[in-house]
Amino acid sequence: MFNFFQKTDSQIDQDVLSELKWDPSVSNQEIGVSTKDGIVTLRGNVPHYFEKRTAEEAAERVSGVRAVADEIQVKLREPSERSDQNIASAAANALAWDAQVPPGLKVTVDRAMITLRGDADWDFQRKAARNAVSKLMGVRGVINKIKIKAQAQPADIQSRIEQALMRSAEREGRKISVSVDGSKVTLEGDVHSISEIGEAGFAAFNAPGVMSVENNLKLS
Repeated sequence: MFNFFQKTDSQIDQDVLSELKWDPSVSNQEIGVSTKDGIVTLRGNVPHYFEKRTAEEAAERVSGVRAVADEIQVKLREPSERSDQNIASAAANALAWDAQVPPGLKVTVDRAMITLRGDADWDFQRKAARNAVSKLMGVRGVINKIKIKAQAQPADIQSRIEQALMRSAEREGRKISVSVDGSKVTLEGDVHSISEIGEAGFAAFNAPGVMSVENNLKLS
């Protein structure tokens, strides 16, 4: 059985703050961090939407963090402000020029908030579309309503997980239980390393039709 050091909430606070300061893509250092029972809450203002997303991702990287509540506000500075029409045009071009974005997506902009609609075959295409517009100047937020067309199949997901673990020299795929509810996959079971947990989650996300993965794998 693996034994891991259990961080206190104050230690998580310090680690998240250090991670934010270490990440050069987060220019604003006025982000506040508070943690309760491993749940991290981020507060403060940033000048660009992509910094809000980057700060959330930075907090998620810290060990001991169970979840992140992102209450950061995007406060555009005057040079960054753009009209909705200008943002919509830039967003359409960004989607058209990204090879990972599926064709035929619809873009609407309301008070600098972008909403994406349409269909995709894979989750990575949904993420690519969101990433393509997230860094545009003047964007306050992105609502991703792109739907996955394919239906997730448990047998296909299980096979992908086993193959992924075998490629990484891990052999514990047979101990992983996979359940599928619509486009959500839940992984249960025991594995022998943190890398196996990550590999299994990555493999599940790369199966057709999967939009979310609840990774409940544990170290044994």
